[in-house]
Amino acid sequence: MRPFLLLASRDHDVVADDEYRAFCEYGGLAPRELHRLRAEAGPIPEVRLEEYSGVILGGSPFTASDPEEQKTEVQRRVEAEIGLLLDGIVAADFPFFGACYGVGLLGRHEGAAVDRRFGEAIGAVKVRLTPAGLVDPLCEGLEPVFEAYVGHKEAVRTLPSSAALLAASSTCPVQMFRFRRNLYATQFHPELDLRGIEHRVEAYRHSGYFPPEEAEAVKDRARGAQVHEPQRILRNFVERYGR
Repeated sequence: MRPFLLLASRDHDVVADDEYRAFCEYGGLAPRELHRLRAEAGPIPEVRLEEYSGVILGGSPFTASDPEEQKTEVQRRVEAEIGLLLDGIVAADFPFFGACYGVGLLGRHEGAAVDRRFGEAIGAVKVRLTPAGLVDPLCEGLEPVFEAYVGHKEAVRTLPSSAALLAASSTCPVQMFRFRRNLYATQFHPELDLRGIEHRVEAYRHSGYFPPEEAEAVKDRARGAQVHEPQRILRNFVERYGR
């Protein structure tokens, strides 16, 4: 099997390493089977898609819908470089899976409206598969309604007609979508478990996701959730495209 590629852009080492751990664990991948590029650390080197089974884009503290003048130089570079890579991925309909930040970047690339209207606080929400989601191969084995961890300032407000809406929630109308046959993104984090969410609460407690003094309450709410289903999506992605 050719390895998968993880595009990461988290500058917090503990969170970045835990994210990589989770994608390996829940995707059923050994470290040698998931190459990681940390885009925030420097320019993305040339990526030859034919060397990979698929590309995964992890979450990020960046917000794609921020006004350009508010973005840092690093964020502008990262988004420009990932945008160029997406040009080739989309043109080839190359297997792609974006988690959270991937919704904003793939969505904008394909003409979705992305803004802050449907941001969700850190915690668990009930996600419901649509009729299209119920029959999509990446959702095979999932319950029709399941809990998933979220935590995002932006979201897709409307999808273009070329997209298939696969999942939604009462607080966010687009939780998962597909373009073409092989380009996927989820607003929720299918890789995120309790260990990971506790790391992220500590790392981003001053980043505007919640009042800093509420960090322990946010962790407590996360501990009360039953989040087991979303990880199947990662395993399905790996099994479908890694064969």
